[in-house]
Amino acid sequence: MTNIPATYESSRERFRASLDAISNLWADCRFISHSLPDNPDLTIDVLSADATREKQKLLIITTGLHGIEGYVGAAVLQLFIEEFLPRLDPETTGLLLVHPINPYGMKHRTRVNQNSVDLNRNFEEDFESLKPLNSHYESLGYLLNPARPLNHPHYERIAFLWNMMKALPKGAQHIRETALMGQYRVHNGMYFGGFEAQTETKFIQQTVLNSTSDYAQVVFLDIHTGYGPRWQMTVCNPPSEKMTAKETATRFGLPLVVGVNPEEFYTIHGDMVEYFYKMVTSQYPDKKIYAAAFEFGTYGDSILNGLRSLRTTVYENTLRWFGGHNVAREWMKHKYDELFMPSDSKWWQKAELDARQAFEGILQAEGYLK
Repeated sequence: MTNIPATYESSRERFRASLDAISNLWADCRFISHSLPDNPDLTIDVLSADATREKQKLLIITTGLHGIEGYVGAAVLQLFIEEFLPRLDPETTGLLLVHPINPYGMKHRTRVNQNSVDLNRNFEEDFESLKPLNSHYESLGYLLNPARPLNHPHYERIAFLWNMMKALPKGAQHIRETALMGQYRVHNGMYFGGFEAQTETKFIQQTVLNSTSDYAQVVFLDIHTGYGPRWQMTVCNPPSEKMTAKETATRFGLPLVVGVNPEEFYTIHGDMVEYFYKMVTSQYPDKKIYAAAFEFGTYGDSILNGLRSLRTTVYENTLRWFGGHNVAREWMKHKYDELFMPSDSKWWQKAELDARQAFEGILQAEGYLK
């Protein structure tokens, strides 16, 4: 993929420059820049354009919900702008492109925002009622949330394996669900969903709500990295999607589709794609919507790579909260970058092919491409 940004700032500059390309096709193209209250230099940027004749179809593409994943997201978004944007019909199709939802995380190369909240666990309404969820999280604290500075990598590799062996009698599926579903009690823990809706969450909720009301059809695509096979992007349907994974794959001509459920993926509370799918279908039952996440796998989906991914996620969180050994810091920075933005050029080339195939299949089947 030739569109890889080096920094948050260069990525933002390129995205803003796309306004000209969109304005050439959509006369009513708007740019919105929403600054974070505590850091005005960090912005959520939105390019939107309404259909010029009749509001039939709306395409929404969001990136950087998990900040560090915004680098791949920005490259995929640039590919869309260069190759697929000219194939849309401005007379009947509107656009909403977002870069990135979590600018703090993208700038600082972490998944969470400035409050250490995982924004893809934050799209909820009643946070008080969520506190009892994932009741087993604290019981695995020794594995998932070690409250101590990070030591030398040699020590930490052994410590993680030892803690995993202690946890294994509970079952691999139990560990996976407890680690990944999200939790709403431990503010310095992994996948913390927050005690309240975050600024970024509120802004995106309102932006999407304002955009969708007048359109008969919506396609909503959110770009992520980390999960799934290393050499095949996974399309993830939200739990409320009525099409099965197999039906979706057949309809769009895609090799790998999963539903976001414990059998095919894992349980998520506060998931953004699910939130908007349910919002649109409940408020506008006559609208047609397809919503999904693109997951570009990085480490891979073997058991060993799953353990590596969990270890990297645990220790990045540990380092962020409790600091650690300088060698461990450099070790974890490299591992964390590789988990969400691999350095292998062949990986990027395959990711580009997968993104192109998914855009082609979904947008063609949904009637968006000329």
